Amino acid sequence: MGEEVAVVRTTEYINGGWDVVSSSATDADSAPDHLVVMVHGILGSSGDWQYAANEFVKQLPDKVVVHCSERNRHRLSLHGVDVMGERLAEEVLEVIGERPEIQKISFIAHSIGGLVARYAIARLYRPRTGNICGLEPINFIAVATPHLGSRGNKQVPLLLGFVRMENLASRVIHWLFGRAGRHLFLTDSEEGKPPLLLRMISDSGNLHFISALRAFKRRVAYANVDCDQVVGWRTSSIRRKNELPQLDSHINKKYPHIVHEEYTEAKDSGPCEDLTSADDFETMEEKMVNGLSRVSWEKVHVSFHNSLQWLVAHSIIQVKFSFMYEGADIIQHLIDHFQT
Repeated sequence: MGEEVAVVRTTEYINGGWDVVSSSATDADSAPDHLVVMVHGILGSSGDWQYAANEFVKQLPDKVVVHCSERNRHRLSLHGVDVMGERLAEEVLEVIGERPEIQKISFIAHSIGGLVARYAIARLYRPRTGNICGLEPINFIAVATPHLGSRGNKQVPLLLGFVRMENLASRVIHWLFGRAGRHLFLTDSEEGKPPLLLRMISDSGNLHFISALRAFKRRVAYANVDCDQVVGWRTSSIRRKNELPQLDSHINKKYPHIVHEEYTEAKDSGPCEDLTSADDFETMEEKMVNGLSRVSWEKVHVSFHNSLQWLVAHSIIQVKFSFMYEGADIIQHLIDHFQT
């Protein structure tokens, strides 16, 4: 075993966020050229990704610099996916401005942060060059992200699949989670426009949602198949009810909590979806599945069913707190399969 690589946490940004880099990156010539942006979930902060950020830099010291986003911390994460996406885009541009050596970019985002990252890359995408703010897009990784929203049956497992409770939640969620809640439950039809998550399945004006996603070399969705009380299996794995896969019976000793892996090819769903005709949620959900299936995905299915901490699977999957190391194998899987 070689000497363990030291990491350095630097707080350089006036409006929040911090970088994790190797201690060996002492000048521009030795600095990594791959920026990894880690985005937290609702009511979260940059510290939510601290374990993962440190592990990335320890294991890929000459390859990556990790930026843990802070611009949408805590209650700022209730302002809506669009507002948060704009803030994240500005934050990324600020980081790039401070690090001229950066040539590549990847995103790793948890929960609603995955939606925020999808919005931000749509803002940062350059259609003439096909890159993200002048950088080569490599990995887009969403961890327990509600890509289809939270409104459908069993999309929020905490509601136990009771339709009346789910319908009630869709009407009152904004009392707790503001505009972000409206976006998640697709009750934000503002000024006659379709809900934001529905608009985010295709390019719209100067926001290139699907082109930006397609620009990345790989897109990955990590999904909890059970125990996640906040984000259901279907919405995080971009699936219809009848498409959920059979889980593997054997246990991978290196990644004991990963129960199935698959690669889904991009599908030609025909003409672009007519977003104006989506009146009921079932129709909207089908359009979102079709739209997001226009790009290929790696899908990694995770279960903490045998964990003593199973009730907080939504946080374990990213090792949000220091006592949640049961999710360390998921972070290791992220690193082992990460393209640099």
